[in-house]
Amino acid sequence: MPIDPPADAPTAIADPLLSWFDVHGRHDLPWQHPRTPYRVWVAEIMLQQTQVTTVIDYFNAFMARFPDVYALAEAASDEVMGYWAGLGYYARARNLHAAARELVATHDGVFPRDVETLMTLPGIGRSTAGAVVAQAFGVWAPILDGNAKRVIARLAAVTATPGTAAYEQPLWALAARYTSTHRVTDYTQAIMDLGATLCTRRAPACSACPLEDRCQARRKRITADIPARRKKKARPQRAVTVLVIEDEVGHLLLEKRPPSGIWGGLWSLPEIAADADIEAACRERFGLDVVPDVPMTPIEHGFTHFLLTIHAWRVRSLAATRIMDGHAEWFARDALPGVPAPIARLVDTPQHDLNL
Repeated sequence: MPIDPPADAPTAIADPLLSWFDVHGRHDLPWQHPRTPYRVWVAEIMLQQTQVTTVIDYFNAFMARFPDVYALAEAASDEVMGYWAGLGYYARARNLHAAARELVATHDGVFPRDVETLMTLPGIGRSTAGAVVAQAFGVWAPILDGNAKRVIARLAAVTATPGTAAYEQPLWALAARYTSTHRVTDYTQAIMDLGATLCTRRAPACSACPLEDRCQARRKRITADIPARRKKKARPQRAVTVLVIEDEVGHLLLEKRPPSGIWGGLWSLPEIAADADIEAACRERFGLDVVPDVPMTPIEHGFTHFLLTIHAWRVRSLAATRIMDGHAEWFARDALPGVPAPIARLVDTPQHDLNL
């Protein structure tokens, strides 16, 4: 059942916010034309922890290959992950694919029009479900993405630490009270746009904000303190060693990573223990006779919870051989599947850029 708006839902911010949106809002995002449940859903998943400017090209390519939920549901996981490669947070893509298959199998490919049912699908939380319902169907539903959280927290001067119940619970109650009962599609886009363009984390443009005179944080001069800064924990350091194995015609050996964990389901370079004998490891694991060439310059890659140093060796295979490991395959360089961004950097490193 659709959620009903609170009886006392105010229009105090809706009217000035919508007037601002009509002039200054974003009206030409690709998922807005046409604005279908499928396109809104894919965009909302891509936009989680990712900037709009980064998402646009990925979204357009994804839609060109998977124009509807049926095409996505029928696709092989390798292909879906390939179109997500470089966008990060790969669990999003795995959940997106699983949800598409469930939508087709359970709902005949038709998106539910209520938040609760949408939230039963893999990877869809309350805010994403609300965005789909409001954006695609025009049905009243509050949203609370990162931009909306910041706007609402400042409007009500919520000083609790993000990620805590003392922060999240009041914001959801406020989001429900603030969400307009008319032009709900525009309202949800407007509050996201306001947070993305004016009510930014650093140096917000308060003097240009249509809600300046309603903002308690502005009145109390604590805008810069909201949202409260979390205590930063030092991210642990990890390291892996990978092999850039090429055969005599330049094909590259890649292995399929497990479905869970970092880069789950993507193709990547083979990993070995840091102290492993490269020749022995390649012979035992892949049935390859190789000659280790030279070490490459290590690269650093940051994840949310740790920092990864990737050590790599370029390795030459003495002959194109059938691979013993069923999770590894040779790929021509002009036909590589999607690989993680730092692995793509290693693969694309020219010979003269090696650390000799």
